[in-house]
Amino acid sequence: MANDSNDLLVTRDLKKYFPLRRGLNPFSRAERRFVKAVDGVSISIPRGKTVAIVGESGCGKTTLARTVAQLITPTSGQILLDGRDMLTLGRKEVYKNVQIVFQDPDSSLDPRKTIADTVGEPVRGLIGGNRRSVEERVMRSLAAVGLSEEQANRIPKQLSGGQRQRVAIARAISPSPKLLILDEPTSALDASVQAQILRLLIELQNQFGLSYMLITHNISVAQYLSDVVAVMYAGHLVEYGPTKVVMARPRHPYTITLMNAAPIANPWKRNLLNIEIKGEVASAINPPTGCRFNPRCLYAEGVCQKVDPPLEEVAPGHLVACHFKEKTVSVRIDGRTPPAIEAPQGS
Repeated sequence: MANDSNDLLVTRDLKKYFPLRRGLNPFSRAERRFVKAVDGVSISIPRGKTVAIVGESGCGKTTLARTVAQLITPTSGQILLDGRDMLTLGRKEVYKNVQIVFQDPDSSLDPRKTIADTVGEPVRGLIGGNRRSVEERVMRSLAAVGLSEEQANRIPKQLSGGQRQRVAIARAISPSPKLLILDEPTSALDASVQAQILRLLIELQNQFGLSYMLITHNISVAQYLSDVVAVMYAGHLVEYGPTKVVMARPRHPYTITLMNAAPIANPWKRNLLNIEIKGEVASAINPPTGCRFNPRCLYAEGVCQKVDPPLEEVAPGHLVACHFKEKTVSVRIDGRTPPAIEAPQGS
């Protein structure tokens, strides 16, 4: 896919393989095997926009996020931040510009530190300054996420789950990064609190011009928050494009089945597509030859078992990796409309 000067972050053929242990015999001549968690992913994140990475558990989306955040080192490929190779930058320079919000605030916040100390830690380590300037930045960050000065003196267990996630977001924005990686930021929260956090993220993006990389398995969250959606399956990118286009006209069979499986809140609406994902997620150690989705695909033919399809443009900015994408051209997800409700007799 083409990149332009407005892209804040770009990955090119990014791979992350985890080696498997050879067993108890260190001198074994057995071929070394790898878990191919991320296998040649190329995406771009425009400035001030949100790109959602969606897919089933085990598809590699969280590994992709942690690799971009430099929490783990990629096996090969490039990660460019503002046109600079992130692998050549110091960690301090990387974390000034890229921060991550983890899924569970209970495990990502130090239970012994006050909220002010937690939010101030990246400020002291990355920005520096005297005590007064650090405190001012901490209070601005807390105010931005809707927390008070009084709450700054509490510890995490004295806050609700939603408030703890607000603390995690405040900590992430405190050093004024350009990119936030959101790793399932609402999945550990109640539904009503999820909506509040999603609205907060949109407000922060508008206020600070942040770019987001959203990791989620929730199609509704991706649809609400993102501008671009990237669908991953077994370490590969299978569909990529503007969220409105992909959600209305998905072209890869995997994307179609994902959207068909998503629950619909409106009881008058139903899934028009009677399609289920059968079988298990492809093995990351011994993936199928050809298209990795072919053992579970309704449209698969012989070529799908032999040739891995490249990403090809089916509409402006809309890329699909499928040999038989013309078979899905008539699929429309946004055709789900409530039936007409007739007035009762005699009303």
